[in-house]
Amino acid sequence: MPEQQNIEYKSSWHDDYLKWVCGFANAQGGTLYIGKDDNGDVVGVKDSKKLMEDLPNKITTILGIVAEVNLHSTEQGDYIEIVASPQPNPVNYKGEYHYRSGSTKQELKGAALDKFLLGKQGKHWDSVPVPNVTVADLKPETFDFFRKRGVKSKRLDEDALTDSNELLLDNLQLTENDYLKRAAVLLFHPKPEKFVTGAFIKIGYFESDSDLIFQDEVHGNLFEQVEKTMELLFTKYIKAIISYEEKFRVETYEYPYEAVREAIHNAVAHKDYTGGTPIQISVYKDKIMIWNYGQLPENWTIDTLQEKHSSIPHNPDISNAFFRIGYIEAWGRGIRKMNEQCAKAGLPQPLYYYASSGFWVVFRKDVINEESLKELGLNERQIKAVLYVKEKGKITNSEYQEINSISNRTATYELKELVEEFDIFKISGASVGTYYEFP
Repeated sequence: MPEQQNIEYKSSWHDDYLKWVCGFANAQGGTLYIGKDDNGDVVGVKDSKKLMEDLPNKITTILGIVAEVNLHSTEQGDYIEIVASPQPNPVNYKGEYHYRSGSTKQELKGAALDKFLLGKQGKHWDSVPVPNVTVADLKPETFDFFRKRGVKSKRLDEDALTDSNELLLDNLQLTENDYLKRAAVLLFHPKPEKFVTGAFIKIGYFESDSDLIFQDEVHGNLFEQVEKTMELLFTKYIKAIISYEEKFRVETYEYPYEAVREAIHNAVAHKDYTGGTPIQISVYKDKIMIWNYGQLPENWTIDTLQEKHSSIPHNPDISNAFFRIGYIEAWGRGIRKMNEQCAKAGLPQPLYYYASSGFWVVFRKDVINEESLKELGLNERQIKAVLYVKEKGKITNSEYQEINSISNRTATYELKELVEEFDIFKISGASVGTYYEFP
């Protein structure tokens, strides 16, 4: 069996390997084998009897835990099995905190260590008390906004309309003893950046990755950031197509409003604020890219997000307030809602991926339309063929000739352009049954 999250092999013993035991104890537990090579084959360990006496004592003395130590004898030699159970309290090796992640051991430092220690205490970053801030320092208008929106969403009782600010914070569990939590400061303080570096949003319109045309910064508390960002995006950055139904003016935006709003809510609620980096929204002619610093829950992948999953908020106190106001769901349905909204609008499914130490959501326009194709430089015949494939799924050379009333030579040349120059089609099928489709 290869090395994995809960298995590590060492051919001989060194006292530094107590770090690996420490890492297992701080994670989900695991087994360290002494006397096996990297492939898990027994190579034998010297002084196995002495190690059987020394190792339990060293583990208890240095790490402060009790681990199961077993001796196994084979024809290839002896090997020792050290089984470390997950511990409810932090375990350190000479003041260092190690953690098993995947098949590697990592020493926790800085923000990662703070998060780990808080987690072992059953706390999260946003639940830490902040000294020298009182309810009087918070913004009264934001409390009013929160009450009205919460009651409207039916996730707050109407009694909340007359509750004091102090009682509202207490009911939201945003206080601890006489202190406000970090979440309260981010949610209701007029200038949360005084306490949390990078707690704002940057928006930029790009002609290309290196060509920034204009930009904005959105500051204020988290509720204000959400509302101001949505207003900016849909008045300044995103176009609306104007049409009329009878005498009424109808605006249809390039991207579904509710899907973009869901992405903004999630970015703000689940951001790792220890990174000191603002949320960044990059708007292009054909896409919107939303990035927030943070990580997926442990052992999750992008595929996990696409499936039905539970809600594991990175900032539980912030997320609870966002739920009460109707910003987010409590059932992990955000990704599905964005997918459904884009499908309903006839747009491609958003892209979701982890890169640059953060999580990306990318909304893409439907560029398969006559106006966009003209801008790319396609001629009328090629545009007709692309729209044909959009409807039918594929096109052959003979079909291209037929719908455009042209020769085989012209059809072959123009289809080749669509493949090699414009990168719109790809060639599929065998030589006799060749056809063209979208990549």
